[in-house]
Amino acid sequence: MKVKGLFIIALFIWSCSNKPNKPDVKMDWAIALHGGAGNILPEDYTKEQQEAYIHHLNYALEIGKKILSEGGTSLDAVEQVIRYMEDCPLFNAGKGAVFTHDGKNELDAAIMDGNGLRVGAVAGVRDIKNPISAARLVMDKSEHVFMIGKGASLFAKSQGAEIVDSSYFFTEKSWKSLQRALEKENQKDKKMGTVGCVALDKLGNLAAGTSTGGMTNKKYGRVGDVPIIGAGTYANNNTCAVSATGHGEFFIRYTVSHDISALMEYKGLSLEAAANLVVNIKLEKAGGKGGIIAVDKYGNLTLTMNTTGMFRAFANSNGDQMVSIFR
Repeated sequence: MKVKGLFIIALFIWSCSNKPNKPDVKMDWAIALHGGAGNILPEDYTKEQQEAYIHHLNYALEIGKKILSEGGTSLDAVEQVIRYMEDCPLFNAGKGAVFTHDGKNELDAAIMDGNGLRVGAVAGVRDIKNPISAARLVMDKSEHVFMIGKGASLFAKSQGAEIVDSSYFFTEKSWKSLQRALEKENQKDKKMGTVGCVALDKLGNLAAGTSTGGMTNKKYGRVGDVPIIGAGTYANNNTCAVSATGHGEFFIRYTVSHDISALMEYKGLSLEAAANLVVNIKLEKAGGKGGIIAVDKYGNLTLTMNTTGMFRAFANSNGDQMVSIFR
């Protein structure tokens, strides 16, 4: 009887933990954003640096909140939040993109509309000021979903995207990071830089977007998980929207963003339970480091990481809001 009783209790706990976490009333809107994850600690940043990150995360969050609270679309919120973060040199995307082994900047981005699974992505671009907007142009203005290199730049330019000289992406911080990596080829940055945003709008549509400058000292035209749909970026109105940040090769192998959605759709897991299973169990067991932000169709949010920190923020129509860096 004792064994049977324990089994019933365990089954009850499992059942409760795997029920979709549906609020009594669906939220009007919700948003989350990230600016990269990694093994970052308070002692790695001065007080002034921490305040700068918090300021820009807050500012980006306010952009998204304004769009969503005024009835704007989740796609517009995601794009505009990421554009702001691409323009901020603190983050490894757009202006703050890190350098490749050859001293170049190669940028990747993707955006996905949960309403109809529309998607656009670009990779390896070197002269597009805001890759996230180029990704949206691919989605909205072409019959394709993924463009790379010079072709992506030509298309973006033909559609009116802002093209800049490659010198625009130079920042002293990123250049010094490359020099340190070149001095010690096997050095790994503690911070895995990417920016991303997920949102639910008042119409019930989900969207996700992610943008990155890649890895410091990367070679051979390497592309990570960011522009690969289902790995670093995914949105589906039936389940959730996800943006990832971390060691891209692992996120590709484990199709992290889609896996979270699939666990919700096919196994009935809540957003939080699905994210925890993928990030803190599957990825952790495999040695993959990083994190995700996600929102489901009810407005539930999760910001899940297996690292010591992730630059992150969220807000919703209930008035809940947070900006944080460390675990």
